Amino acid sequence: MDWRDDGIVLSTRKLGESSVRLSVLTRDYGRHAGMVRGAMSKSMRGTLEPGNEVRVGWSARLSEHLGQFRCELTGAHAADLLLQPGPLMAMSSACAMLDATLPEREAHPDLYHGTAALLTALKSEQWLPSYIRWEVGLLEELGYGLDLGQCAATDVTDDLAFVSPKSGRAVSEAAGNAYRDRLLSLPAFLAIGRASSSRRNDELSDQMRDGLKLTGFFIHRDIFEAKGIKPVAARDRLVSHVWRIKTADEK
Repeated sequence: MDWRDDGIVLSTRKLGESSVRLSVLTRDYGRHAGMVRGAMSKSMRGTLEPGNEVRVGWSARLSEHLGQFRCELTGAHAADLLLQPGPLMAMSSACAMLDATLPEREAHPDLYHGTAALLTALKSEQWLPSYIRWEVGLLEELGYGLDLGQCAATDVTDDLAFVSPKSGRAVSEAAGNAYRDRLLSLPAFLAIGRASSSRRNDELSDQMRDGLKLTGFFIHRDIFEAKGIKPVAARDRLVSHVWRIKTADEK
């Protein structure tokens, strides 16, 4: 068995003195694992950082075997974000989320391309909304997509301000205001027909927190709890970082 594909490094785990078990998200073969020999050498250590893009070749005697990877670095995103703690945490969170939630060896080409786009977006000022949109896409790819296009109660497509925690569908301001304590806030940058570019900095910060709360609710309920998956520590660190930024801005 032998194939070559483009991939994104998700994680490594040491095997013996000089080898690692590498997990990558590939375009055509999904989340896939394999051994990398000599991974502890200076030339390879920088290649196998989570978030880096690589060209991988996988080979094994039988398809069910772990097999071996040959890796060539094609995008050093980890090094590019080394001095940017927020984007670096977002990249680590995305990689850990994929590693924890995706079934092995099941192709998800749209998610692969979306993740590759996220790695580029993390180098811009819009890194956090890009990450939150990526989580919305992850939910959809795993079968738990949110319907944020029209109101669940009235079918209107504007003035959408909430999301029902039961159905994952948007609710308009008028229809949901009386029940707002039981609904999740829908940030403007995720809602069709609402603009966020003119908002004040504090309002934009609130939107980011609302976005993480929104995706986090469905991720924890429908993926972590439903599938018995341990919550991803890298995502918790990102959320804590965003909350600390908000708290510092308020002082």
